[in-house]
Amino acid sequence: MARKITGAAFLSLDGVMQAPGGPTEDPTGGFDEGGWMFKIWDPGIEETLGDLFSEDYDLLLGRRTYDIFAAYWPYAEEPENRPMRDAFDAANKYVLTRGAQKLDWQNSHRLTGAEDVARVKAEAGSDIIIQGSSTIYPVLLEAGLIDELITMTFPVLLGSGKRLFGDGTPVDKLEMTKHRVTDQGTVVAHYRPGSTLPPYPPEGPIAAQSEREAVRQQRMQGGLW
Repeated sequence: MARKITGAAFLSLDGVMQAPGGPTEDPTGGFDEGGWMFKIWDPGIEETLGDLFSEDYDLLLGRRTYDIFAAYWPYAEEPENRPMRDAFDAANKYVLTRGAQKLDWQNSHRLTGAEDVARVKAEAGSDIIIQGSSTIYPVLLEAGLIDELITMTFPVLLGSGKRLFGDGTPVDKLEMTKHRVTDQGTVVAHYRPGSTLPPYPPEGPIAAQSEREAVRQQRMQGGLW
């Protein structure tokens, strides 16, 4: 039986997922709102996180998220962090990267593309959780490898930053399987990707309904609109 791959992402209302955990986590692109999630921490999502990490799991990460995790979690000695540290240490860390940099955190494995992810997914083992790693979502969605997507959308606007669905994201219709809103207004939604977006309109192209619309269409086709 294939392993389940679940993507779980902390998002702002305008779709930014960059550096939720701290100001030095990922300032690339001039992003200066690092740590935004903990500025407005919502205890209402703890149930979702508890369910997500309650069973044995492996991790699927992009290279930069791997670097962030590998530089923090093995050294997290605080008593409240030790359970997560030990679980992350024990988990297989599958790193989707084109580079050849060292992956020296224990139980780390290099994957170079969607074919490698598909192979790992088909193997026996624990289900797999994606954390962070915005750049790997387009290729995994295109390959149909994500079974569930959980978004935790906080009521905050960040304006700029890396987004969950970046360049190369395929057209896809998602089915919402469950959702709830916390007391602080964070929307926790579970989706099942992989449905085909139906054509519009079903019966074929729509003819211009007025001469003015026909002119507008011509201007668009000529790059003048």
